[in-house]
Amino acid sequence: MLIRDRLAHKRPVFSFEFFPPKTKRSVRALWTNLEQLALLEPDFVSVTYGAGGSTRTRTIDLVARIKRELGIEPVAHLTCVGASRDDLCRVIDDLGERGVQNILALRGDPPRGQDGFTPAPDGLRHASELVALIHERGDFCVGAACYPEVHPEAKSAASDLQFLKQKVDAGVDFLVSQLFFDNTHFHRFLKAAREAGITVPIMPGIMPVTNLSQIQRFSQMCGATLPKPFVKRLELAGDDPQAVFWAGVQYASYQCRALLEPPVTDPFVRPAKGVPGIHFYTLNRSPATRAIFEILRLSRSAIG
Repeated sequence: MLIRDRLAHKRPVFSFEFFPPKTKRSVRALWTNLEQLALLEPDFVSVTYGAGGSTRTRTIDLVARIKRELGIEPVAHLTCVGASRDDLCRVIDDLGERGVQNILALRGDPPRGQDGFTPAPDGLRHASELVALIHERGDFCVGAACYPEVHPEAKSAASDLQFLKQKVDAGVDFLVSQLFFDNTHFHRFLKAAREAGITVPIMPGIMPVTNLSQIQRFSQMCGATLPKPFVKRLELAGDDPQAVFWAGVQYASYQCRALLEPPVTDPFVRPAKGVPGIHFYTLNRSPATRAIFEILRLSRSAIG
């Protein structure tokens, strides 16, 4: 199943992101989480690709196993980092042979210790080049990333949007946003993207906070703003893990509901259409995202 077809015929779509585990124990824990998630029938799950392609084999094996054993549609992340064009062609062909039809094309972050991105010999420099290469290798559905609060390396919001338009023009079928905690940033970005001629579905990325110090590090890395009232609420929860868990779940649920069901500000005006779906960043811990999903399922208007 191609994700572009699901997005064309179903609203809203829900997806969950995981990363390949490093140990046998973490493999078992992740698989238990995936089995529990499968019962909720998510539309797809995505599996990340480590810095420098460090999890290349594990990513391919995991997405193939998810499709084969759980029947969930997987999306494999693929980056340009540390790979020649031939390397990338082999990975793309391998995914196709294993029945994986959906790929999230990313330039990728520089390996640890490197300040900037340097393409491998005979490698690709931009995600737009990777998008085009994937389409050359077969009938794949290709997703890409976008940044509601501007990519940390971008010179400006305008230049960031220009590069995004180049990716989409290269053949992107859908976009998944970087995490954010203030919906205003996403709505502002969405408006600018549409005005720039970007018409593909854009799924907002949501991460439920379960650890304040951890999310502060992530937010700093990707340039996401943490609203002060939310931070204060988390600080009041202190060292109580259950209090932090439910504060994060409640806030993310509020974000999702507001994105899926825009408020009606004028009873005589038809309400704006909500987002096509939600992409959850799980950090391989699905209880929080499963709880949010269940909360959303309780609302007929949210799940249709």
